[in-house]
Amino acid sequence: MTTVEEASDALSKIIDAGSKKDLIELGWIKNVRVSSPRSIITLAIPSYANTQRDRIVKEIRNTLLNFSDIEDIQIELDNTPNQSNNVNEESVPKLQAIQGIKKIIAVSSGKGGVGKSTVAVNIACSLSKVGLKTGLLDADIYGPNTPSMLGVSEQTPKVYGSGNDQRLIPISQHGISIVSMGFLIEEGQPVIWRGPMLNTIIRQFLYQVEWNDLDVLVIDLPPGTGDAQISLAQSVPIAGAIIVTTPQKVSLQDSRRGLAMFKQLGVPLLGVVENMSAFIPPDQPEKKYEIFGKGGGKTLADENQIPLLAQIPLEIPVVFDNNKGVPISISDPDTISSVLFKELAILIKNKYQI
Repeated sequence: MTTVEEASDALSKIIDAGSKKDLIELGWIKNVRVSSPRSIITLAIPSYANTQRDRIVKEIRNTLLNFSDIEDIQIELDNTPNQSNNVNEESVPKLQAIQGIKKIIAVSSGKGGVGKSTVAVNIACSLSKVGLKTGLLDADIYGPNTPSMLGVSEQTPKVYGSGNDQRLIPISQHGISIVSMGFLIEEGQPVIWRGPMLNTIIRQFLYQVEWNDLDVLVIDLPPGTGDAQISLAQSVPIAGAIIVTTPQKVSLQDSRRGLAMFKQLGVPLLGVVENMSAFIPPDQPEKKYEIFGKGGGKTLADENQIPLLAQIPLEIPVVFDNNKGVPISISDPDTISSVLFKELAILIKNKYQI
């Protein structure tokens, strides 16, 4: 798969007709992001060079389409280019920490329907239960569902200030601070946004929220390998990413793509969580039925030499309590799922010494 470095190197061959310098060096091409089959870049051409715009756009597209795994080019416009001539500073996005937050954990999946949000919510609640001040950012802009999982979908966060000084106060529930797009739109309302608008709201959720001092912020990413994941990975220093999969073969195939994306973006991988590993009937808790297959999580972990963090079973209380707005780790701490989520929270606490 094409890396950011390979794409940037190819784009550095595009030259400004006036100065004869390459556009990476000039800072006109920046924030190069690659997530096969799409590449996204920011183009910041100063007004005096507008006559070159069509030629530059054409060369960018032709250059990136030469890579066999890139089929779509998205160009975001920035009208305030940095005129620095430092190649390294301009070609590599700078990570900006969130003041007061010690560690950021991202929870991701290659496809929808694997229970990623359920895992993220229960990890956040379990981190709080083991004594960590915890926040949860629902970054699934197109399908925000953590508010309903936590029983706060009817609440509205307070907002004060305006413009760049605007601040949002998170909703508190079950010991965690929560921010989600679900608080800002009506139920069932679609979010029809493309890259630039998506990137803007994500940055607002990161930097314009009164998170206060948190030990850990859990970010529930949308499924797949799109703009939201890339924007987050290139905005904040993520301590570790958790990949959620199920034992199914199709889930494993998609999870490989998500995992490869984090590798390309240089995000540390904390490990794999296999969700719905087996069904445990409530009247026969000693039995397990592997209705979705077996071994997918271990296969993914072994392939990438990362830990298999947990195998979360499918238990009826997980579904029922989620529908009531109470995560299983809060409603029934004695279930197998709750115990495993607590063990995972302790692992995170010990690993990052928080």
